[in-house]
Amino acid sequence: MGTPEFAVSSLSAIKDSAHNILYVVTVPDKSQGRGLITKPSSVKQYALKNNIPVLQPENLKDPEFLKTINEAKPDLIVVVAFKILPPEVYTIPKFGAINLHASLLPKYRGAAPINWVLINGETETGVTVFFLKEKVDTGDILLQKKILIDKEDDFGSLYDKLANLGAKALVESLDLIESGKYSLNQQNDLEATPAPKITKELCRIEWEKTAFEIHNLVRGLSPIPGAFTYLNGKFIKILKTNLTNENSDKNFSGSILIKKSKLFVHTSDKLLEILSLQPEGRKKMTSIEFINGLKEKENLKFRNIM
Repeated sequence: MGTPEFAVSSLSAIKDSAHNILYVVTVPDKSQGRGLITKPSSVKQYALKNNIPVLQPENLKDPEFLKTINEAKPDLIVVVAFKILPPEVYTIPKFGAINLHASLLPKYRGAAPINWVLINGETETGVTVFFLKEKVDTGDILLQKKILIDKEDDFGSLYDKLANLGAKALVESLDLIESGKYSLNQQNDLEATPAPKITKELCRIEWEKTAFEIHNLVRGLSPIPGAFTYLNGKFIKILKTNLTNENSDKNFSGSILIKKSKLFVHTSDKLLEILSLQPEGRKKMTSIEFINGLKEKENLKFRNIM
């Protein structure tokens, strides 16, 4: 059971393993883009290409859907980036249901763990495979795999790394369950940290914060949805930054400094170098391309509002 590209890596790994997939369950097709073109989820697209039967229930408690799952008699349900499963579903299989989560639980429980480990400046993360129970992301842990976060990692690169790591962890978990040779570890709720859904307001850059905080916000939101700011009333996404050791003046937070064809911004403590950005309605560009397109290069300031 899954929806986005992140889940495709796991689905592919299971398909290529010794384990048999009875059904893929994903969300109904949705209308997307300006033309409102109906598009299936990434998981459905992969399943159809590989001749795997697909179920797309509007409601996971739908009697026909539950009947189909019961009649299939699965040994296990595997969940990767999907909806919250009700007990009526995850209690059907003999072994219950396992979930792949992109963090080292109990840290970063919630919808956006990959974003938040970067926003909070973590140096290590990983994936967790755990058995589902009623309260979200709290089940007993079957397996964890760790990975170091590279200084150059952003949401996009870490997403790909964890998708691949998670796929390996899931197949290993299936092998363990099949063998019966595994032990479970309870999560310590006292060590839990949240990873709530990313909102538009969170993506707004507050230049009064430290360079380190802003740099990590940019990393955690790049390439999508993107940390944003405004220049002369126009919306701009900041996609990549670089920390410097040059002191800044907090009284000029947000003010732009151009020197030696490089773009810097004052924060509360250090100058932050902007490496790439995307003005509204335009493609991603380097700071040099942005500078060359400016009519005025002095007295410029990024602002929190239009």
